[in-house]
Amino acid sequence: MKIDRIEHIGIAVKSIDQALAFYEGVLGLQCYKQEIVEEQHVKTAFLQLGNVKIELLESTWDQGPVAQFIAKRGEGIHHIAYRVESTQEALQEALDKGLPLIDQTERDGADNMKIGFVHPKGSFGVLTEFCSEKVERT
Repeated sequence: MKIDRIEHIGIAVKSIDQALAFYEGVLGLQCYKQEIVEEQHVKTAFLQLGNVKIELLESTWDQGPVAQFIAKRGEGIHHIAYRVESTQEALQEALDKGLPLIDQTERDGADNMKIGFVHPKGSFGVLTEFCSEKVERT
């Protein structure tokens, strides 16, 4: 697989509003987009820093994956996302190399991306995401 760059760093927070007070008010970054991803039970907020994004993740359900992450580990870095040409091909290559996957197939993610996750057990404790831009088919 060819990794283009780190696409974003996902940070789990209890409250996006409170986190934005820090990221915008203290660090001077600007949130350019917020959206809810129903399938993942998460509200997201994106901030751009050079060619890397910060993705704030707030759970919309107390049993959702981000809520469970915060309950177990507290707020903080949730995942690192790598931009690839094809998320599905990157997942297949990771599987072929014996890595445990959370996602066998790509799925829709926030900010117009196709995403898929490698289980942290296969990536030295770091939840690893592959992502690529959605391509509109006509």
